[in-house]
Parts: sequence; C-alpha cells; structure tokens
Amino acid sequence: MDKEFTAISIPTSLYKRIEETIKGTETASVSSYIVGLLREALSKEEAKPEVFNAEEEEKVKERLKALGYID
Repeated sequence: MDKEFTAISIPTSLYKRIEETIKGTETASVSSYIVGLLREALSKEEAKPEVFNAEEEEKVKERLKALGYID
C-alpha cells in the first residue's frame, strides 16, 4: 500500500453518509472506503476495450479521406 497520502475535500454531508454506510462493516475508515471505490472505478476504466482496433481505425480514416473530410 502507498505510504504517501494527500488530502481530498468532500462535503461533510457525504462524509457522514459514508460513515453510516460503513458502520458495522469491516471497513476501517471513510478514507479506506473511498480508496477502495476509487481503485475499483479506475480498474474498470482501465479494462475498457479500445473503441477501434488499428485495422478499423485505418478503415475509418480511409472513408473520411474518400469523403473529403481529411487529407
């Protein structure tokens, strides 16, 4: 786990909602809950497939050239 930290501000009302959510769970703190959510969101984002593979992208470029949109 990282040993360096930085502070991030969130609304107090949201902090209190998270406190209520984690009450009675194994989550140690609001910070650890938020870190877990951010890691999960980032891993999902990184796992998204490419919109186009290289071959498809080349076909799109060729079509745009043929239509006169790009040189």
